[in-house]
Amino acid sequence: MKSLLLALALLSATALLAPQQESQSGSPTDRPLSQQTVQGCLQGGDHQFTLTDSSGTTYQLQGDAAKLREHVGHEIQVAGTVGRASASSSKSTPPDDSQSTIQFVDVKHLSSTCKSSK
Repeated sequence: MKSLLLALALLSATALLAPQQESQSGSPTDRPLSQQTVQGCLQGGDHQFTLTDSSGTTYQLQGDAAKLREHVGHEIQVAGTVGRASASSSKSTPPDDSQSTIQFVDVKHLSSTCKSSK
């Protein structure tokens, strides 16, 4: 009888704790974003790169800078996760909380000239 009561107590405690853990770590902004592709004109230098699409939206690119260096001034397509820039993401430029970022995983060269830059 004692073991049955102990089992019920443990089961009840587990059921009560489970919703609390989900609510602490499951906010909508913490969910992973789906991978997207964005096409545009690449600008940048040694470590900081931006991509401006045909509508004029500028994205800060985060990832392997070596994949981007040879494409500066070119039209490219990047695949990755789109999010928002954090205020501390750049030390040499003022923070722009409205600027989107792309954590890219793939780069595709489209053209040696930029047709989408404004």
